[in-house]
Amino acid sequence: MGLRQALMFGLGIVLAASPAMATGSIPVDTVKAVQAGLIEQHGDAESGRIRMGVEQVANLWWDEDGDAEKFSRFCHENFVPRGEALESGFDRLEAVLEQVDGHLHEVSRLIRSPFDLDTGEIHPVDRLLGDFDATAHVDGDLFQTGVAFFALLNFPLSDLDARLTSGSQWTRRQWAESRMMDRFAQRIPPAVSQEISRAFNDAGQYIANYNIRMDRLVTPAGQRLFPEGLRLITHWGLRDELKSQYAEGADGLERQRMIYRVMQRIVHQEIPQSVIDNDAQLWDPDQNRVFAVEAPDEAVTGPREQDQRYEALLGVFRAVRQADPYCPTAPTFVDRRFQWDRQIPEKEVEQLLQSVLTSDAFRAMGDRIRRRLGRDLEPFDIWYDGFKARGTITESQLNDAVRARYPDVASVQNGLPGILTGLGFSEERAAFLSSKIAVDPSRGAGHAMGAVRREDRAHLRTRIGADGMDYKGYNIAVHELGHNVEQVFSLNSMDHWWLNGVPNTAFTEALAFTFQERDLELLGLDPGESDAHHMQALDTLWGTAEIGGVALVDMAVWRFLYENPEATPAQLRVATLEIARKTWNRYFAPVFGVQDSEILAVYSHMISSGLYLPDYPLGHLIAFQVARKLHDGDFGKEFERVTRLGRLTPDAWMRAAVGGPVSAEALLEASREALASLEDR
Repeated sequence: MGLRQALMFGLGIVLAASPAMATGSIPVDTVKAVQAGLIEQHGDAESGRIRMGVEQVANLWWDEDGDAEKFSRFCHENFVPRGEALESGFDRLEAVLEQVDGHLHEVSRLIRSPFDLDTGEIHPVDRLLGDFDATAHVDGDLFQTGVAFFALLNFPLSDLDARLTSGSQWTRRQWAESRMMDRFAQRIPPAVSQEISRAFNDAGQYIANYNIRMDRLVTPAGQRLFPEGLRLITHWGLRDELKSQYAEGADGLERQRMIYRVMQRIVHQEIPQSVIDNDAQLWDPDQNRVFAVEAPDEAVTGPREQDQRYEALLGVFRAVRQADPYCPTAPTFVDRRFQWDRQIPEKEVEQLLQSVLTSDAFRAMGDRIRRRLGRDLEPFDIWYDGFKARGTITESQLNDAVRARYPDVASVQNGLPGILTGLGFSEERAAFLSSKIAVDPSRGAGHAMGAVRREDRAHLRTRIGADGMDYKGYNIAVHELGHNVEQVFSLNSMDHWWLNGVPNTAFTEALAFTFQERDLELLGLDPGESDAHHMQALDTLWGTAEIGGVALVDMAVWRFLYENPEATPAQLRVATLEIARKTWNRYFAPVFGVQDSEILAVYSHMISSGLYLPDYPLGHLIAFQVARKLHDGDFGKEFERVTRLGRLTPDAWMRAAVGGPVSAEALLEASREALASLEDR
């Protein structure tokens, strides 16, 4: 995790400084004297900037930075009036910090490569290096050297209210200056940053190595339902395997029920420790019995997983909580994730998700799926996959098609231009994008890692087995490629480096979804479905409701953590399961007719990604709106256009991209139309 990513995940961004949040050591009389002296020197025309800048510096000036005399001298020597010198100062900061952040990001990527990439057994020294964060002291050094104070003295901090009320009148340069100042609006001790990085790394490794040997699962009668060699990461692999079984009839239903039982054992922490990623033992998840492979008739005993799942989450909580005292305007991690990272209030996100989960369209979809399946709904049907275009194609057919095309990493790398032109990018843009994306073999489910400086490349990490890529890996890879393409355009084609990226992670998820939904088209497969746009609307609604419920659980768990900061792993487990049940009973039980399921607690993101899950349903809603805009015109050109808007506020970005704010109504309206059109399907 690079410096900017660690700060975004672990600390948030404090966007405003005021006397109420001041932690500086400079007396008020000194501040006023310095302001008066600078105004006398530079004139009344600069008085507003002077008062602002001196106060901003004073708020973050610590005892270790020097006494009042040094503070005064610094301000007098470094205040720059409006004009060419101020402009060149901004340009210099932008150019230098792109290189600093970019090179350190590349160092961090190298350090993490044994953990992220499928390169063999992790060496003991790599486990030690995994706790080393080369970026941890950078921001501290920028304050100690005065660089951060130079920026604070000469450029204004912007709060969310200012961006919402005035941002529409700002120039691109003003937006870039505003985003630059996010960098210097908080001052976190390096030790705290290091601890946050370590906690996220530990939680990530716990999840990355949590695999279930499906080929070692047995029924109470001793029957194995899954093929030899099938090893799935939780929760992604389990969920996707469950989805794939809808095309397999009665046999598929039996496998789905077994997977659901595995998930229950995981969230309850009843899973035997010895069966995690172990091919030497058979496990009957229904009766929770374990057998040695060589002695399948003799049950053996062993300890359950001792709440490590919840201990990993507590580790993240304890680490990010250390930053709370240094972020007075957003004094909890929850505040920082919503107010600063997403720039959408938590309550507004909650209401947006509730509008989907309480809608008549969601309720009607439950009835439609019940008729389609010819049985009562079961909790795992939150992952019903029958509205996807691939609903008529079996998993084995999909795997065969993917493996034939992508047997190894090199074939994926070489295939990028074809994928991109298939999506609608010109040959010239496809060649450019392919030159900026490197494909790596992933140890985990797969992910996209963008570049930070424009001379570097984005990295597509994808999981490829010994016999080639399977459909699950391909589907994830196409999604991650969407991230990569957004990362390339929003960095390399941006007018100001400080504006690189999109407003928040929900937007990059939205853009990635527009790739993922076309995965079969890229394989040249015809799913045999008519009314594809109606099917897509229903699939999006069902998926948004599912992940929206999970996001509400994630949000409630973090509220519990702050209300109970001394909770033990066992107490967190009990609370999480209760939250999952209550969320299910409120929103899903009326649709499913089943009470008290805890399936919403199974997502691995909840453990390792720090309140990331709300970005997914937001991403679905944004993607639905954005996809309509992209498909109405030239997909490649429109995708590039919207990704070059940069890190505006979510509202400003959406209005520029599609002409309206983030809303669930477009999806709900399209779903109602689809339900009416497909009344008998």
